[in-house]
Amino acid sequence: MSFKRPRPTDNAVFGNSVTGGSHEPTYGGVLSFMRRRYSRDLTGVDAAVLGIPFDASVSNRPGARFGPQGVRRASAIFDGDPQYPFHADPFEGLAVVDYGDCAFDYGRNAEIPACIEAQAREILDQDVHLFSIGGDHFVTLPLLRAHVAKHGPLALVQFDAHQDTWPDDGGRIDHGTITGRAVREGLIDPDKSIQIGIRTHAPDTCGLEILYGEEVEMLGVNGVVEMIRDRVGDAKAYMTFDIDCLDPAFAPGTGTPVAGGLTSREALMILRRLGPLNFVGGDVVEVAPAYDHADITSIAGASVAQHYLGLLAEKKRQG
Repeated sequence: MSFKRPRPTDNAVFGNSVTGGSHEPTYGGVLSFMRRRYSRDLTGVDAAVLGIPFDASVSNRPGARFGPQGVRRASAIFDGDPQYPFHADPFEGLAVVDYGDCAFDYGRNAEIPACIEAQAREILDQDVHLFSIGGDHFVTLPLLRAHVAKHGPLALVQFDAHQDTWPDDGGRIDHGTITGRAVREGLIDPDKSIQIGIRTHAPDTCGLEILYGEEVEMLGVNGVVEMIRDRVGDAKAYMTFDIDCLDPAFAPGTGTPVAGGLTSREALMILRRLGPLNFVGGDVVEVAPAYDHADITSIAGASVAQHYLGLLAEKKRQG
């Protein structure tokens, strides 16, 4: 009787390449995002995934500091097979690593924005595309600063239940003010920026176009995609996906859930059709696993990241 050696596990630490899918049990092995190799060596790397376990700016329920762990765990379901809906393994040609988590002193909140920005810039300065996993939505502000330092002012494509444009004197660490801050700091061009799925009202739109939750339903996926493409045009863009854009039925594990949101299918269908946009960076935030059930929210967050990387891989294949 011959013995067939099983496939190797723990690609996250023992993988010998930053490309190619990983085939190991979903229920075992060291967890990285989509089993990518953990590495700080960015030689030959196209994109890096960075976790940011920070949630000290929330206005309701904390817990998004565990978001990177939850999303990595849920991403194990993407085990190296051709990825839906792209009909291909994204890592066949796209070299991606899991860069691990951003480091900072939790007891010095005032220093954390600069820590996030500096570590993001270390990646971007090596011409590597960065996708980040939060953490609460405040982390997007220092991430935008890092991206703008490289690319100049950006269009913002924001999936969210909240506008995040509440008043801010410029010194707050607050997940509800980051978009307004980004406009006032000149990080984003409001005339090319759009928010999708909004289900609350803030005093100021800061000039961004807003698609409210009910408008998404009325327009349908194709109508929403057309509005996003028309708004952004050919501008360099940053995508931020607050998981509370989804209805609580599809994302209960978040700090500030709001009823009436998108389904996970709607959101992923919209994202799938944004390939023509010139995204230079992105993130998914506000996944709080402690309030989740059966990893519903973590799976949604992992799927957003998987779709984003799928778009990058598709664009690279198409040249």
